[in-house]
Amino acid sequence: MITYSFPGKVILVTGSSRGIGAGVLSAFARAGATCVLHYWADPDGANQKDAEALAAELRGLDSKPAVHPFPADVRDAAQVEALMAHVKGQFGGLDVLVNNAGIIKDRTLKKMTLDEWHAVIQTNLDGVFHCCKYGTEIMRDGGRVVSVASVAGLVGFHGQTNYAAAKAGVIGLTRVLAKELARRQITANAVAPGVIQTPMLGEIKPEVMAEYLKQIPVGRLGKPDDIANAVLFLASEESGYITGQVLPVTGGWV
Repeated sequence: MITYSFPGKVILVTGSSRGIGAGVLSAFARAGATCVLHYWADPDGANQKDAEALAAELRGLDSKPAVHPFPADVRDAAQVEALMAHVKGQFGGLDVLVNNAGIIKDRTLKKMTLDEWHAVIQTNLDGVFHCCKYGTEIMRDGGRVVSVASVAGLVGFHGQTNYAAAKAGVIGLTRVLAKELARRQITANAVAPGVIQTPMLGEIKPEVMAEYLKQIPVGRLGKPDDIANAVLFLASEESGYITGQVLPVTGGWV
């Protein structure tokens, strides 16, 4: 079993109160990193409750990892700038940025509303731009940027024009960012998850999910840990000569 170690490293995972983000942040915490647990402060407070519960669970581990919840709306550049200023002020800088925050609002192009288009683009693409722009300003040389794209950004799925466009944009952004940050020995890569068991799957119709499962060669849905393993590798010292790449984590689908 491969294990990674990140003592003394400051990690920020956006959208890490649940789902893939929570799995990734938990893996970093167990590997000794100082973790900034980011969440969006939704009106009913559900994300904050999830964030606080996850932080408490991780702090209860024998290793007593440092986990710090902090809210920000990634769609809002000013809030992201304030988040990064907080990280800089409290921890001195950032070593790894994982862009994970995202939403889906699936509908065919004909039926998709302008609000549904803009909501997904603003969160899934604008949010990554904001975090990369302000996050790399406080990132130490030799740092890592890992963005969570999607298999949808590689192949496109029916009813996901907004989501596929945003995730394809994340891939393009990653490839350019890799070149721009190379002189600082900062790498920028993306993972492209397939169908992963998270609360987001509840928004996919069962008959559609059954068709997806038929197309996965390994015969199962992915788990957040599958994505976390890939992200930790791309954040590790061992991946220092890999940049500008997209790693599909799809069970062989793509």
